[in-house]
Amino acid sequence: MLAETICSAVSAAGLGIAAVTAYRRRFLAAARITAYSLVPVGLVLTGVVEWLTGIVFNPTVWIGFGLLGLAWLILFTTRAVERRSPGGTGKPAKRAKAGASPEPVAPAASKPSLGTAAPTATRRDQPPAAPADDFSDIEAILKKHGI
Repeated sequence: MLAETICSAVSAAGLGIAAVTAYRRRFLAAARITAYSLVPVGLVLTGVVEWLTGIVFNPTVWIGFGLLGLAWLILFTTRAVERRSPGGTGKPAKRAKAGASPEPVAPAASKPSLGTAAPTATRRDQPPAAPADDFSDIEAILKKHGI
């Protein structure tokens, strides 16, 4: 009852402002104000205001919203915990295959970087070149971060 009275008062005030605006010969603005002023009365007459006040002032509705929020919180908390735990069933950790190298290797890595073949000499009169340790500092950083 109170909400309907407030909506009616807002509409009456809006129509009064629209009349003053039309008196000042600003007819387009007056038409817009009239349209906005009729919305609250239309909501009252269609029953939307009564439905909304029934939701807002009903304690069982708020308990329902609280339970939905609690369910959402539990669901996403358990998903976050599951993803962070090492033994979780969320996404299985990549396990090394039998016989595979324990360290990750780039897909386009050459055979010498895999350690399966000995380095070859570029000329017959030169001995094979020693493996270069150019990337030892990068490898140390990657191992430090578990990559």
